[in-house]
Amino acid sequence: MKKNLVLSVIVIVFQLLGSFSLYGQKNTAFKKGEELTFKVSYGFLDAAEAKMIIGSNLTRFNDNPAYKIDVYGKTLGIFKLFKVNDNWGTYLDTAKIIPHQSYRHIEEGKYRKHEQVLFNHQNRNAIVRLYDRNNSMLVDTKDYPIPHNVQDLVSGFYHLRTLDMKKYKPGDTVKIVGFFDKEIHNLKLIYEGKQIITTALGKFETLIFSPIMPKNKLFRGDHPVKIWVSNDENKIPVRINARLMVGSLNMEITEAKGLRNN
Repeated sequence: MKKNLVLSVIVIVFQLLGSFSLYGQKNTAFKKGEELTFKVSYGFLDAAEAKMIIGSNLTRFNDNPAYKIDVYGKTLGIFKLFKVNDNWGTYLDTAKIIPHQSYRHIEEGKYRKHEQVLFNHQNRNAIVRLYDRNNSMLVDTKDYPIPHNVQDLVSGFYHLRTLDMKKYKPGDTVKIVGFFDKEIHNLKLIYEGKQIITTALGKFETLIFSPIMPKNKLFRGDHPVKIWVSNDENKIPVRINARLMVGSLNMEITEAKGLRNN
């Protein structure tokens, strides 16, 4: 199995989690100090571990309190040969649930990428800053137009958790708009209904979403990726499945700490 295949699926999964609809409501789903851990497997092999962590302290942007949220991904077992250790992050406004700033620190073999994005929602622009491989020197700065209250790679997932999911019926479509990798992403997800699944944390009643994806050489089938979100007040992702041209990639929750609703 090639390194870029595993990495591509992991990145796409986080893109999907991090770019959901713009229309949220008051946050009653998460709080500071929450930590979610996931196992990523390819077939019967444990390929990677992912963590989503909300910092225990709030920070401030323009006098507005914000959560510092980090997503970490690292390879496991025989996949350690690929030496992947990535960190995506965001500073999320606690009231508006929109990002003030996002960042990426990518370490994949000898490849390095350090990027920071500053969002100005009032002026509807994003300033993208690229740093050298040691993350010590600014090497490039560019300005991009963005839609109103756009989400980033990480913030959009937490915005998803503020949505009123009770209004959806099987077959309904959820619009996705996010800014990632210098581009605006407009995707759609189909709500497929409910299902009870069993995980390492026990049984969950879940809501199932399938993104509508363009034809490509990575996935197989009409709806190759499915996301299971817990149908409770926390609305956490508990399972993700991606059917590949060769085999399948699965991501499943293994630990949850600091949940707002027990």
